[in-house]
Amino acid sequence: MHSADLTVTIPRPARRRWGVLGVVLVLSCLAGCSNRDEAEGRAVNLDMARAAVEAGQARLFDLREPQEQATGVVHGAHLLPTSQLRTRMGEIPRDPAQPVLLICQTQNRSSKVAAALREQGYTNVRYVHGGMGGWAGKGWPLVPPTR
Repeated sequence: MHSADLTVTIPRPARRRWGVLGVVLVLSCLAGCSNRDEAEGRAVNLDMARAAVEAGQARLFDLREPQEQATGVVHGAHLLPTSQLRTRMGEIPRDPAQPVLLICQTQNRSSKVAAALREQGYTNVRYVHGGMGGWAGKGWPLVPPTR
Protein backbone atom coordinates (compact mmCIF):
# COMPACT_ATOMS: atom_id res chain seq x y z
CA MET A 1 0.00 0.00 0.00
CA HIS A 2 1.23 3.48 -0.76
CA SER A 3 1.00 6.27 1.86
CA ALA A 4 -1.42 8.15 -0.38
CA ASP A 5 -3.82 5.19 0.01
CA LEU A 6 -4.28 5.90 3.72
CA THR A 7 -7.92 6.53 4.46
CA VAL A 8 -9.22 7.40 7.88
CA THR A 9 -12.96 7.57 8.36
CA ILE A 10 -14.11 9.64 11.28
CA PRO A 11 -17.73 8.91 12.16
CA ARG A 12 -20.00 11.77 13.09
CA PRO A 13 -20.96 11.81 16.75
CA ALA A 14 -24.05 9.76 17.33
CA ARG A 15 -26.56 10.20 20.10
CA ARG A 16 -26.22 7.37 22.53
CA ARG A 17 -28.53 6.25 25.21
CA TRP A 18 -26.71 5.06 28.30
CA GLY A 19 -28.38 2.56 30.57
CA VAL A 20 -27.35 1.68 34.08
CA LEU A 21 -24.64 -0.64 32.76
CA GLY A 22 -23.14 2.19 30.68
CA VAL A 23 -23.05 4.54 33.67
CA VAL A 24 -21.39 1.85 35.81
CA LEU A 25 -18.82 1.20 33.09
CA VAL A 26 -17.98 4.89 32.73
CA LEU A 27 -17.70 5.37 36.49
CA SER A 28 -15.47 2.31 36.86
CA CYS A 29 -13.18 3.59 34.11
CA LEU A 30 -12.99 6.99 35.75
CA ALA A 31 -11.99 5.18 38.93
CA GLY A 32 -8.99 3.71 37.13
CA CYS A 33 -9.87 0.76 34.94
CA SER A 34 -7.07 -0.26 32.61
CA ASN A 35 -7.28 0.62 28.95
CA ARG A 36 -6.85 -2.48 26.78
CA ASP A 37 -5.04 -0.43 24.13
CA GLU A 38 -2.58 0.78 26.77
CA ALA A 39 -1.98 -2.78 27.95
CA GLU A 40 -1.38 -3.91 24.37
CA GLY A 41 0.97 -1.02 23.54
CA ARG A 42 -1.33 0.84 21.15
CA ALA A 43 -1.92 3.75 23.53
CA VAL A 44 -0.25 5.66 26.33
CA ASN A 45 -1.95 7.46 29.16
CA LEU A 46 -1.69 11.20 29.62
CA ASP A 47 0.96 11.04 32.34
CA MET A 48 3.22 8.78 30.27
CA ALA A 49 2.73 10.93 27.18
CA ARG A 50 3.63 14.13 29.00
CA ALA A 51 6.74 12.57 30.55
CA ALA A 52 7.93 11.16 27.21
CA VAL A 53 7.37 14.43 25.34
CA GLU A 54 9.00 16.60 28.01
CA ALA A 55 12.01 14.25 28.17
CA GLY A 56 12.37 14.34 24.38
CA GLN A 57 11.74 10.59 24.17
CA ALA A 58 8.80 10.85 21.75
CA ARG A 59 7.46 13.19 19.07
CA LEU A 60 3.90 14.35 19.63
CA PHE A 61 1.65 14.98 16.61
CA ASP A 62 -1.50 17.03 17.24
CA LEU A 63 -4.13 15.77 14.78
CA ARG A 64 -6.77 18.35 15.64
CA GLU A 65 -7.93 20.82 13.02
CA PRO A 66 -6.57 24.41 13.13
CA GLN A 67 -9.69 25.83 14.82
CA GLU A 68 -9.27 23.25 17.60
CA GLN A 69 -5.53 23.88 17.88
CA ALA A 70 -6.28 27.58 18.32
CA THR A 71 -7.40 26.78 21.88
CA GLY A 72 -3.82 25.79 22.71
CA VAL A 73 -1.32 23.05 21.95
CA VAL A 74 1.34 21.13 23.82
CA HIS A 75 4.70 22.92 23.65
CA GLY A 76 6.76 21.26 20.93
CA ALA A 77 3.87 19.36 19.36
CA HIS A 78 4.00 18.91 15.62
CA LEU A 79 0.72 20.22 14.17
CA LEU A 80 -0.67 17.80 11.60
CA PRO A 81 -4.44 18.18 11.13
CA THR A 82 -6.17 14.96 10.13
CA SER A 83 -7.55 16.71 7.03
CA GLN A 84 -3.95 17.19 5.81
CA LEU A 85 -2.70 13.71 6.67
CA ARG A 86 -2.72 12.32 3.13
CA THR A 87 -0.43 15.05 1.79
CA ARG A 88 1.84 15.24 4.84
CA MET A 89 2.40 11.55 5.70
CA GLY A 90 6.14 11.93 5.16
CA GLU A 91 6.37 14.06 8.30
CA ILE A 92 5.63 11.08 10.55
CA PRO A 93 8.84 9.15 11.28
CA ARG A 94 8.83 5.44 10.40
CA ASP A 95 12.01 4.73 12.36
CA PRO A 96 11.14 2.37 15.24
CA ALA A 97 13.79 4.16 17.32
CA GLN A 98 11.75 7.41 17.10
CA PRO A 99 8.54 6.89 19.10
CA VAL A 100 5.55 8.82 17.80
CA LEU A 101 2.53 9.82 19.87
CA LEU A 102 -0.70 10.98 18.26
CA ILE A 103 -3.18 13.20 20.07
CA CYS A 104 -6.55 14.67 19.15
CA GLN A 105 -9.33 16.08 21.30
CA THR A 106 -10.61 12.82 22.81
CA GLN A 107 -8.63 9.96 21.17
CA ASN A 108 -11.24 9.03 18.55
CA ARG A 109 -9.25 10.34 15.58
CA SER A 110 -5.82 9.57 16.98
CA SER A 111 -6.72 5.93 17.73
CA LYS A 112 -8.04 5.45 14.19
CA VAL A 113 -5.02 7.14 12.61
CA ALA A 114 -2.64 5.07 14.77
CA ALA A 115 -4.38 1.86 13.67
CA ALA A 116 -4.25 2.92 10.01
CA LEU A 117 -0.55 3.79 10.30
CA ARG A 118 0.20 0.42 11.90
CA GLU A 119 -1.51 -1.20 8.89
CA GLN A 120 0.89 0.84 6.72
CA GLY A 121 3.87 -0.68 8.55
CA TYR A 122 4.53 1.96 11.22
CA THR A 123 5.69 0.15 14.36
CA ASN A 124 6.47 3.17 16.52
CA VAL A 125 3.05 4.89 16.67
CA ARG A 126 0.72 5.09 19.68
CA TYR A 127 -2.16 7.38 20.55
CA VAL A 128 -2.65 9.37 23.73
CA HIS A 129 -5.60 8.01 25.69
CA GLY A 130 -7.59 10.95 27.03
CA GLY A 131 -6.54 13.38 24.31
CA MET A 132 -6.22 17.13 24.60
CA GLY A 133 -9.48 17.30 26.52
CA GLY A 134 -7.82 15.26 29.26
CA TRP A 135 -4.59 17.26 29.00
CA ALA A 136 -6.41 20.57 29.42
CA GLY A 137 -8.62 19.07 32.12
CA LYS A 138 -5.51 18.37 34.19
CA GLY A 139 -4.56 22.04 33.88
CA TRP A 140 -1.32 21.20 32.10
CA PRO A 141 0.41 23.94 30.11
CA LEU A 142 -0.74 24.86 26.61
CA VAL A 143 0.82 27.36 24.23
CA PRO A 144 -0.56 29.16 21.19
CA PRO A 145 -0.02 27.21 17.96
CA THR A 146 2.71 28.36 15.61
CA ARG A 147 2.31 27.81 11.91
